[in-house]
Amino acid sequence: MSHCFTAAQQFTPQGRVLDVKEYGQGNINATFLVTLEGAAVKSFILQRLNTKVFPRPELIMENLRTFTAHLRGRLQQESLPPGRRWEVPEVLLTAGGQDHWFDPDGAFWRALSFIDQARSQDTIQDLEHAREVGYALGRFHYLLSDLPPERLADPLPGFHHLPRYLRHYDQVIAQGPGKQSPEADWCHRYVAARRAGAGVLEEAKAAGKLPRRTIHGDPKVNNVLLDAASGRAVALIDLDTVKPGLVHYDLGDCLRSGCNPLGEETGDWQAVHFDSEICRALLRGYLSQARGFLTSGDYDYLFAAIRLLPFELGLRFFTDYLAGNVYFKVRSPEHNLARALVQFRLMESIELQERVIRGIIGELAGGEF
Repeated sequence: MSHCFTAAQQFTPQGRVLDVKEYGQGNINATFLVTLEGAAVKSFILQRLNTKVFPRPELIMENLRTFTAHLRGRLQQESLPPGRRWEVPEVLLTAGGQDHWFDPDGAFWRALSFIDQARSQDTIQDLEHAREVGYALGRFHYLLSDLPPERLADPLPGFHHLPRYLRHYDQVIAQGPGKQSPEADWCHRYVAARRAGAGVLEEAKAAGKLPRRTIHGDPKVNNVLLDAASGRAVALIDLDTVKPGLVHYDLGDCLRSGCNPLGEETGDWQAVHFDSEICRALLRGYLSQARGFLTSGDYDYLFAAIRLLPFELGLRFFTDYLAGNVYFKVRSPEHNLARALVQFRLMESIELQERVIRGIIGELAGGEF
Protein backbone atom coordinates (compact mmCIF):
# COMPACT_ATOMS: atom_id res chain seq x y z
CA MET A 1 0.00 0.00 0.00
CA SER A 2 3.06 2.26 -0.02
CA HIS A 3 2.48 5.52 -1.93
CA CYS A 4 -1.23 4.70 -2.50
CA PHE A 5 -2.59 7.81 -0.80
CA THR A 6 0.02 10.03 -2.43
CA ALA A 7 -0.77 8.53 -5.84
CA ALA A 8 -4.51 8.98 -5.30
CA GLN A 9 -4.01 12.65 -4.47
CA GLN A 10 -2.36 13.24 -7.84
CA PHE A 11 -5.65 12.50 -9.62
CA THR A 12 -8.03 14.42 -7.32
CA PRO A 13 -8.14 18.14 -8.17
CA GLN A 14 -11.35 18.29 -6.11
CA GLY A 15 -12.24 16.56 -2.89
CA ARG A 16 -10.22 14.87 -0.18
CA VAL A 17 -9.05 11.26 -0.21
CA LEU A 18 -10.88 9.41 2.54
CA ASP A 19 -9.85 5.84 1.85
CA VAL A 20 -7.80 3.68 -0.51
CA LYS A 21 -8.43 -0.06 -0.40
CA GLU A 22 -7.48 -3.01 -2.57
CA TYR A 23 -10.07 -3.84 -5.19
CA GLY A 24 -10.62 -6.89 -7.40
CA GLN A 25 -8.51 -10.00 -7.88
CA GLY A 26 -6.25 -9.22 -10.83
CA ASN A 27 -3.22 -11.41 -11.45
CA ILE A 28 -1.00 -8.66 -12.89
CA ASN A 29 -1.60 -5.08 -11.71
CA ALA A 30 -2.36 -3.72 -8.23
CA THR A 31 -5.84 -2.15 -8.19
CA PHE A 32 -7.40 0.09 -5.55
CA LEU A 33 -10.75 1.81 -5.01
CA VAL A 34 -10.34 5.43 -3.90
CA THR A 35 -13.14 7.06 -1.91
CA LEU A 36 -13.41 10.86 -1.88
CA GLU A 37 -15.06 13.48 0.29
CA GLY A 38 -16.33 16.80 -1.04
CA ALA A 39 -16.23 15.86 -4.72
CA ALA A 40 -19.04 15.41 -7.23
CA VAL A 41 -17.69 11.97 -8.10
CA LYS A 42 -17.20 9.95 -4.92
CA SER A 43 -14.95 7.11 -6.16
CA PHE A 44 -12.41 6.19 -8.81
CA ILE A 45 -10.08 3.32 -9.64
CA LEU A 46 -6.36 3.68 -8.98
CA GLN A 47 -3.86 1.21 -10.44
CA ARG A 48 -0.14 0.55 -10.17
CA LEU A 49 0.83 -1.07 -13.45
CA ASN A 50 3.20 -4.02 -13.42
CA THR A 51 6.00 -2.71 -15.63
CA LYS A 52 7.68 -6.12 -15.71
CA VAL A 53 4.64 -7.35 -17.64
CA PHE A 54 4.00 -4.03 -19.42
CA PRO A 55 7.49 -2.61 -20.02
CA ARG A 56 6.08 0.31 -22.04
CA PRO A 57 3.07 1.52 -20.03
CA GLU A 58 2.90 4.73 -22.07
CA LEU A 59 1.68 2.62 -25.01
CA ILE A 60 -1.15 1.30 -22.87
CA MET A 61 -2.24 4.82 -22.00
CA GLU A 62 -2.08 5.92 -25.65
CA ASN A 63 -4.23 2.95 -26.60
CA LEU A 64 -6.71 3.64 -23.79
CA ARG A 65 -7.21 7.22 -24.86
CA THR A 66 -7.55 6.23 -28.53
CA PHE A 67 -10.10 3.45 -28.26
CA THR A 68 -12.15 4.90 -25.39
CA ALA A 69 -12.62 8.08 -27.45
CA HIS A 70 -13.72 5.90 -30.38
CA LEU A 71 -16.15 3.98 -28.16
CA ARG A 72 -17.72 7.17 -26.85
CA GLY A 73 -18.11 8.47 -30.38
CA ARG A 74 -19.86 5.28 -31.44
CA LEU A 75 -22.12 5.33 -28.39
CA GLN A 76 -23.30 8.82 -29.30
CA GLN A 77 -24.47 7.40 -32.63
CA GLU A 78 -26.00 4.19 -31.28
CA SER A 79 -29.33 3.78 -29.56
CA LEU A 80 -29.64 1.12 -26.89
CA PRO A 81 -32.84 -0.81 -26.14
CA PRO A 82 -34.84 0.40 -23.13
CA GLY A 83 -33.35 -0.79 -19.86
CA ARG A 84 -29.83 -1.11 -21.21
CA ARG A 85 -26.78 1.04 -20.59
CA TRP A 86 -23.19 0.73 -21.78
CA GLU A 87 -20.35 2.46 -19.93
CA VAL A 88 -16.77 3.23 -20.96
CA PRO A 89 -14.12 3.90 -18.28
CA GLU A 90 -12.60 7.37 -18.59
CA VAL A 91 -8.87 8.06 -18.16
CA LEU A 92 -8.39 10.59 -15.33
CA LEU A 93 -5.62 13.19 -15.49
CA THR A 94 -3.30 14.67 -12.90
CA ALA A 95 -3.34 18.37 -12.06
CA GLY A 96 -0.59 18.78 -14.64
CA GLY A 97 -2.69 17.14 -17.37
CA GLN A 98 -0.79 13.83 -17.40
CA ASP A 99 -2.48 10.44 -17.70
CA HIS A 100 -0.03 8.83 -15.25
CA TRP A 101 2.22 9.55 -12.27
CA PHE A 102 5.55 8.05 -11.22
CA ASP A 103 6.05 7.60 -7.47
CA PRO A 104 9.46 8.09 -5.79
CA ASP A 105 10.23 4.40 -6.30
CA GLY A 106 9.59 4.69 -10.05
CA ALA A 107 6.24 2.85 -10.02
CA PHE A 108 3.73 3.81 -12.74
CA TRP A 109 0.29 4.87 -11.49
CA ARG A 110 -2.88 5.74 -13.42
CA ALA A 111 -6.53 6.38 -12.58
CA LEU A 112 -9.83 5.50 -14.26
CA SER A 113 -13.42 6.45 -13.58
CA PHE A 114 -15.42 4.03 -11.44
CA ILE A 115 -18.50 2.41 -12.98
CA ASP A 116 -21.14 2.67 -10.29
CA GLN A 117 -24.07 0.36 -9.55
CA ALA A 118 -22.30 -2.56 -11.20
CA ARG A 119 -20.75 -5.84 -10.12
CA SER A 120 -18.91 -8.81 -11.57
CA GLN A 121 -18.89 -12.56 -10.95
CA ASP A 122 -15.91 -14.91 -11.14
CA THR A 123 -17.96 -17.73 -12.66
CA ILE A 124 -21.14 -17.98 -14.73
CA GLN A 125 -24.18 -18.05 -12.44
CA ASP A 126 -26.83 -19.20 -14.94
CA LEU A 127 -27.57 -19.22 -18.66
CA GLU A 128 -28.86 -15.64 -18.66
CA HIS A 129 -25.56 -14.51 -17.13
CA ALA A 130 -23.73 -16.46 -19.84
CA ARG A 131 -25.73 -14.69 -22.53
CA GLU A 132 -24.92 -11.30 -20.98
CA VAL A 133 -21.20 -12.10 -20.90
CA GLY A 134 -21.37 -13.01 -24.59
CA TYR A 135 -23.38 -9.87 -25.32
CA ALA A 136 -20.72 -7.74 -23.60
CA LEU A 137 -17.88 -9.13 -25.69
CA GLY A 138 -19.93 -8.90 -28.89
CA ARG A 139 -20.93 -5.32 -28.07
CA PHE A 140 -17.29 -4.40 -27.43
CA HIS A 141 -16.15 -5.95 -30.73
CA TYR A 142 -19.03 -4.36 -32.62
CA LEU A 143 -18.34 -0.84 -31.33
CA LEU A 144 -14.65 -1.19 -32.23
CA SER A 145 -15.18 -3.02 -35.53
CA ASP A 146 -14.58 0.18 -37.52
CA LEU A 147 -11.48 1.25 -35.56
CA PRO A 148 -8.48 0.39 -37.78
CA PRO A 149 -6.26 -1.89 -35.67
CA GLU A 150 -3.14 -0.13 -36.94
CA ARG A 151 -4.16 2.91 -34.92
CA LEU A 152 -3.30 0.95 -31.78
CA ALA A 153 0.14 0.02 -30.50
CA ASP A 154 0.87 -3.54 -29.40
CA PRO A 155 1.78 -3.27 -25.68
CA LEU A 156 2.43 -7.02 -25.43
CA PRO A 157 4.09 -8.35 -28.60
CA GLY A 158 3.55 -12.09 -28.82
CA PHE A 159 0.52 -12.11 -26.51
CA HIS A 160 -1.81 -14.95 -27.60
CA HIS A 161 0.88 -16.26 -29.97
CA LEU A 162 0.81 -19.95 -29.03
CA PRO A 163 3.86 -21.03 -31.08
CA ARG A 164 5.93 -18.41 -29.22
CA TYR A 165 4.70 -19.69 -25.87
CA LEU A 166 5.78 -23.18 -26.93
CA ARG A 167 9.24 -21.87 -27.81
CA HIS A 168 9.48 -20.18 -24.42
CA TYR A 169 8.42 -23.44 -22.73
CA ASP A 170 11.17 -25.27 -24.64
CA GLN A 171 13.72 -22.68 -23.52
CA VAL A 172 12.71 -23.05 -19.87
CA ILE A 173 12.90 -26.84 -19.82
CA ALA A 174 16.23 -26.72 -21.71
CA GLN A 175 17.77 -24.87 -18.76
CA GLY A 176 17.61 -27.91 -16.51
CA PRO A 177 15.55 -30.84 -15.25
CA GLY A 178 13.13 -28.49 -13.49
CA LYS A 179 10.52 -29.48 -10.95
CA GLN A 180 9.43 -33.10 -10.91
CA SER A 181 6.18 -34.61 -9.67
CA PRO A 182 3.52 -36.90 -11.12
CA GLU A 183 1.42 -33.82 -11.99
CA ALA A 184 4.32 -32.02 -13.68
CA ASP A 185 5.23 -35.17 -15.63
CA TRP A 186 1.60 -35.43 -16.77
CA CYS A 187 1.68 -31.82 -17.95
CA HIS A 188 4.88 -32.41 -19.94
CA ARG A 189 3.29 -35.40 -21.68
CA TYR A 190 0.13 -33.39 -22.30
CA VAL A 191 2.02 -30.58 -24.02
CA ALA A 192 4.05 -33.02 -26.13
CA ALA A 193 0.88 -34.75 -27.36
CA ARG A 194 -0.75 -31.50 -28.50
CA ARG A 195 2.04 -29.47 -30.03
CA ALA A 196 0.99 -30.33 -33.55
CA GLY A 197 -1.58 -27.89 -34.85
CA ALA A 198 -0.91 -25.30 -32.14
CA GLY A 199 -0.22 -22.64 -34.77
CA VAL A 200 -3.44 -22.99 -36.76
CA LEU A 201 -4.81 -19.55 -35.88
CA GLU A 202 -1.54 -17.74 -36.50
CA GLU A 203 -1.14 -19.60 -39.80
CA ALA A 204 -4.66 -18.60 -40.87
CA LYS A 205 -3.90 -14.97 -40.02
CA ALA A 206 -0.64 -15.06 -41.99
CA ALA A 207 -2.46 -16.59 -44.96
CA GLY A 208 -5.06 -13.82 -44.94
CA LYS A 209 -7.89 -16.15 -43.93
CA LEU A 210 -8.52 -14.32 -40.66
CA PRO A 211 -8.36 -10.50 -40.48
CA ARG A 212 -6.73 -8.54 -37.70
CA ARG A 213 -9.22 -6.53 -35.69
CA THR A 214 -9.21 -4.57 -32.43
CA ILE A 215 -9.56 -7.04 -29.55
CA HIS A 216 -9.84 -6.87 -25.77
CA GLY A 217 -7.14 -9.44 -25.07
CA ASP A 218 -8.42 -10.72 -21.71
CA PRO A 219 -12.26 -10.99 -21.70
CA LYS A 220 -12.63 -13.25 -18.67
CA VAL A 221 -16.03 -13.57 -17.02
CA ASN A 222 -15.06 -11.29 -14.13
CA ASN A 223 -14.06 -8.52 -16.56
CA VAL A 224 -17.72 -8.12 -17.53
CA LEU A 225 -19.62 -5.71 -15.29
CA LEU A 226 -23.34 -6.31 -14.75
CA ASP A 227 -25.93 -3.76 -13.69
CA ALA A 228 -26.52 -4.34 -9.98
CA ALA A 229 -30.29 -4.13 -10.39
CA SER A 230 -31.06 -5.70 -13.77
CA GLY A 231 -28.13 -8.10 -14.16
CA ARG A 232 -27.55 -6.86 -17.71
CA ALA A 233 -24.02 -6.27 -18.99
CA VAL A 234 -22.90 -2.64 -18.76
CA ALA A 235 -19.15 -2.68 -19.44
CA LEU A 236 -16.05 -4.65 -20.28
CA ILE A 237 -13.14 -3.62 -18.08
CA ASP A 238 -9.43 -4.46 -17.56
CA LEU A 239 -8.46 -2.79 -20.83
CA ASP A 240 -4.65 -2.91 -20.75
CA THR A 241 -4.44 -5.70 -23.30
CA VAL A 242 -6.61 -4.05 -25.98
CA LYS A 243 -4.57 -4.40 -29.16
CA PRO A 244 -4.63 -5.56 -32.78
CA GLY A 245 -5.37 -9.28 -33.00
CA LEU A 246 -7.91 -11.96 -33.81
CA VAL A 247 -11.40 -11.85 -32.34
CA HIS A 248 -10.98 -15.62 -32.07
CA TYR A 249 -8.53 -15.11 -29.22
CA ASP A 250 -11.12 -13.09 -27.33
CA LEU A 251 -14.02 -15.42 -28.00
CA GLY A 252 -11.99 -18.54 -27.22
CA ASP A 253 -10.70 -16.97 -24.00
CA CYS A 254 -14.17 -15.85 -22.95
CA LEU A 255 -15.58 -19.35 -23.49
CA ARG A 256 -12.59 -20.87 -21.72
CA SER A 257 -13.35 -18.70 -18.72
CA GLY A 258 -17.12 -18.97 -18.84
CA CYS A 259 -17.74 -22.61 -19.67
CA ASN A 260 -15.81 -24.03 -16.73
CA PRO A 261 -18.40 -23.95 -13.90
CA LEU A 262 -15.75 -24.81 -11.28
CA GLY A 263 -13.65 -21.77 -12.17
CA GLU A 264 -9.96 -21.28 -12.85
CA GLU A 265 -8.91 -21.64 -9.21
CA THR A 266 -10.64 -24.90 -8.31
CA GLY A 267 -8.59 -27.45 -6.43
CA ASP A 268 -10.51 -30.34 -7.96
CA TRP A 269 -8.95 -30.22 -11.43
CA GLN A 270 -10.01 -33.72 -12.37
CA ALA A 271 -13.69 -32.68 -12.06
CA VAL A 272 -13.30 -29.75 -14.48
CA HIS A 273 -15.49 -29.92 -17.59
CA PHE A 274 -16.61 -27.68 -20.45
CA ASP A 275 -20.34 -26.91 -20.19
CA SER A 276 -21.79 -26.96 -23.71
CA GLU A 277 -25.08 -25.29 -22.67
CA ILE A 278 -23.18 -22.33 -21.25
CA CYS A 279 -21.25 -22.29 -24.52
CA ARG A 280 -24.50 -22.11 -26.49
CA ALA A 281 -25.90 -19.26 -24.36
CA LEU A 282 -22.66 -17.26 -24.42
CA LEU A 283 -22.28 -17.64 -28.18
CA ARG A 284 -25.91 -16.64 -28.67
CA GLY A 285 -25.31 -13.43 -26.74
CA TYR A 286 -22.09 -12.73 -28.61
CA LEU A 287 -23.56 -13.26 -32.06
CA SER A 288 -26.53 -11.03 -31.28
CA GLN A 289 -24.00 -8.19 -31.57
CA ALA A 290 -21.16 -9.57 -33.70
CA ARG A 291 -22.95 -11.45 -36.44
CA GLY A 292 -22.88 -8.48 -38.81
CA PHE A 293 -19.11 -8.23 -39.10
CA LEU A 294 -18.08 -11.90 -38.86
CA THR A 295 -17.23 -13.71 -42.09
CA SER A 296 -17.82 -17.34 -43.05
CA GLY A 297 -14.07 -17.84 -42.60
CA ASP A 298 -14.35 -16.58 -39.03
CA TYR A 299 -16.86 -19.31 -38.23
CA ASP A 300 -14.56 -21.95 -39.74
CA TYR A 301 -11.96 -21.31 -37.03
CA LEU A 302 -14.18 -20.88 -33.99
CA PHE A 303 -13.78 -24.43 -32.73
CA ALA A 304 -10.00 -24.19 -33.06
CA ALA A 305 -10.09 -21.06 -30.90
CA ILE A 306 -12.31 -22.72 -28.28
CA ARG A 307 -9.92 -25.68 -28.11
CA LEU A 308 -6.60 -23.81 -28.19
CA LEU A 309 -7.18 -20.99 -25.69
CA PRO A 310 -7.24 -23.31 -22.64
CA PHE A 311 -4.09 -24.94 -23.99
CA GLU A 312 -2.43 -21.54 -24.32
CA LEU A 313 -3.24 -20.43 -20.79
CA GLY A 314 -2.41 -23.82 -19.31
CA LEU A 315 0.96 -23.73 -21.08
CA ARG A 316 1.64 -20.21 -19.76
CA PHE A 317 0.78 -21.26 -16.20
CA PHE A 318 2.91 -24.40 -16.45
CA THR A 319 5.88 -22.58 -17.97
CA ASP A 320 5.70 -19.92 -15.25
CA TYR A 321 5.63 -22.66 -12.63
CA LEU A 322 8.75 -24.24 -14.14
CA ALA A 323 10.46 -20.84 -14.33
CA GLY A 324 9.85 -20.08 -10.66
CA ASN A 325 6.54 -18.16 -10.75
CA VAL A 326 7.90 -14.93 -12.19
CA TYR A 327 4.85 -13.68 -14.15
CA PHE A 328 1.56 -14.54 -12.43
CA LYS A 329 0.76 -13.74 -8.80
CA VAL A 330 0.68 -16.96 -6.77
CA ARG A 331 -0.46 -17.98 -3.29
CA SER A 332 1.90 -20.95 -3.07
CA PRO A 333 4.84 -22.44 -5.04
CA GLU A 334 2.48 -25.02 -6.63
CA HIS A 335 -0.30 -22.55 -7.51
CA ASN A 336 0.60 -22.19 -11.19
CA LEU A 337 0.88 -25.97 -11.58
CA ALA A 338 -2.64 -26.33 -10.17
CA ARG A 339 -3.88 -23.66 -12.58
CA ALA A 340 -2.25 -25.45 -15.52
CA LEU A 341 -3.93 -28.74 -14.62
CA VAL A 342 -7.34 -27.03 -14.65
CA GLN A 343 -6.81 -25.58 -18.13
CA PHE A 344 -5.44 -28.81 -19.62
CA ARG A 345 -8.36 -30.78 -18.21
CA LEU A 346 -10.75 -28.21 -19.72
CA MET A 347 -9.13 -28.71 -23.12
CA GLU A 348 -9.60 -32.47 -22.80
CA SER A 349 -13.29 -31.94 -22.13
CA ILE A 350 -13.58 -29.70 -25.20
CA GLU A 351 -11.92 -32.33 -27.37
CA LEU A 352 -14.35 -34.99 -26.14
CA GLN A 353 -17.27 -32.73 -27.11
CA GLU A 354 -15.97 -31.56 -30.48
CA ARG A 355 -19.00 -32.81 -32.41
CA VAL A 356 -21.43 -31.13 -30.01
CA ILE A 357 -19.57 -27.81 -30.00
CA ARG A 358 -19.22 -27.73 -33.77
CA GLY A 359 -22.95 -28.42 -33.97
CA ILE A 360 -23.69 -25.42 -31.74
CA ILE A 361 -21.49 -23.18 -33.89
CA GLY A 362 -23.24 -24.37 -37.06
CA GLU A 363 -26.68 -23.95 -35.51
CA LEU A 364 -26.05 -20.39 -34.35
CA ALA A 365 -24.13 -19.24 -37.41
CA GLY A 366 -27.38 -18.96 -39.33
CA GLY A 367 -29.82 -18.58 -36.45
CA GLU A 368 -31.90 -15.81 -35.00
CA PHE A 369 -30.68 -14.09 -31.87
